[in-house]
Amino acid sequence: MLIADRLSPLRAEAARVSRTSLRSLVTDDPDRSRDFALRVGPIHASFARQRYDRGALEALFQLGESLDFTACLRALFGGEQVNVTEKRPALHTALRGDLGDTPVARESQGAARDARARMRAVVDAITASGVTDVVSVGIGGSDLGPRLAVDALVPPGGGRIRVHFLSNVDGHAAQRVLAGLDPSRTVASLISKSFGTQETLLNGQVLRDWLGDDARLYAISANGARAAEFGIPAERILPMWDWVGGRYSMWSAVGLPIAIAIGMDGFEAMLAGAAEMDAHVLAEPVRRNLAAWHALTSVWNRNALEFASHAVLPYDERLRLLPNYLQQLVMESLGKSVRIDGADVGVDTVPVWWGGPGTDTQHSFFQALHQGTMIVPSDFIGVVRPDSPYRGNHEALLSNLLGQSEAFANGQDSDDPHRRYAGGRPSTVFLLDALTPHALGALIAMYEHSVYLQSAVWGINAFDQFGVELGKQIANTLLPAVRGESEAGDPVTQALLAELRARG
Repeated sequence: MLIADRLSPLRAEAARVSRTSLRSLVTDDPDRSRDFALRVGPIHASFARQRYDRGALEALFQLGESLDFTACLRALFGGEQVNVTEKRPALHTALRGDLGDTPVARESQGAARDARARMRAVVDAITASGVTDVVSVGIGGSDLGPRLAVDALVPPGGGRIRVHFLSNVDGHAAQRVLAGLDPSRTVASLISKSFGTQETLLNGQVLRDWLGDDARLYAISANGARAAEFGIPAERILPMWDWVGGRYSMWSAVGLPIAIAIGMDGFEAMLAGAAEMDAHVLAEPVRRNLAAWHALTSVWNRNALEFASHAVLPYDERLRLLPNYLQQLVMESLGKSVRIDGADVGVDTVPVWWGGPGTDTQHSFFQALHQGTMIVPSDFIGVVRPDSPYRGNHEALLSNLLGQSEAFANGQDSDDPHRRYAGGRPSTVFLLDALTPHALGALIAMYEHSVYLQSAVWGINAFDQFGVELGKQIANTLLPAVRGESEAGDPVTQALLAELRARG
């Protein structure tokens, strides 16, 4: 069945619903605020301001049921080869729980438990060593998840050990990270699944030279042999596996920087929050399943309403990196134009995900969101109970979250066209009871499962990322040309190289 045919009932529903304003969808249905909301553990989610009514939502639920979302999730948890292009399972759920009951899932769960025990021993050793700083070297999935979690969860004043992140191959990034650190009291961890990532190896060599002591180098990799060739002994290498993609790997030893920053117990609390969300999505039917609602809403906004962009708006400074993290999780997973069978997908897939923290962004790009020509659906994320002592600030923060989501939806008429707000901007609101490791783990796991279920709708593979390779391959072939040892074949590249050499 063509994906376009699968989605055609949604377009018919969208044409019908478009005749009713979003404000009227809410005010004409007195039970909507209750019925279009879900609570899972520490998270309350409201879909009441999405641009669908009960009939359209029923069509979305029927789509999820027709695709048997429950069976899709069982295949994921059970370790089936859902990553079909690479003939691998995607068992990130095994890193944080034991819900998969197949032999391959149980084997992966055991490997994860063993790795956590080793990880705890490493954390204890580093903590007891008198080290004050750890530099985590990685990029992409080896960086964004740990960076988000550390930034979100380390208390004011820092954790027991300060954790710094180095990802960009730009030497200025290394220079800034290392400035002010004492090499005699610093440890470095190199995180790379293949241990062949150019940026990580170059920055790793910078760290090795700067430390002057290989005994304070650790590695997390699926390729222990390459890490050993770099000079890191087996006892300082923690495992990754080919059944976990990089952007799904923060639950593994890739989370070592998190465990160092907030303690191994805090890291395991984050795993427990993710496991609670796993249990929810695996047990609940589509109509009461938070990840399924989010996934189907995303498909509705992309394919029925044809919105090409999506904003992530965390109203908590500690979640300021969440948009960056979700950019990779969503766009690397769903940025595909062919189905699993190699045929053209035939419909638009992932929108552009972006965003930033409120209230800062209200004074930057919100103008375009309120009065621009392009409608951008949004996820608002707020925290009910703050950890800061400034109650008045938190009350103002929450009032802005509520006010902005209301203004997006309802708009405001005016005789002056410059002061008119069209409204009709849909949003979902997530409220976390508090920003704890448990709550953060649950929130991230929800997004992971939403991404997977969206891929099931579009018939694409959420677990490969061949699109990131071509540019890197060309860059490797051009490195000798940049060094002046060869010439490029592409005429524009030749001209740019000439400019670099003339000015360098």
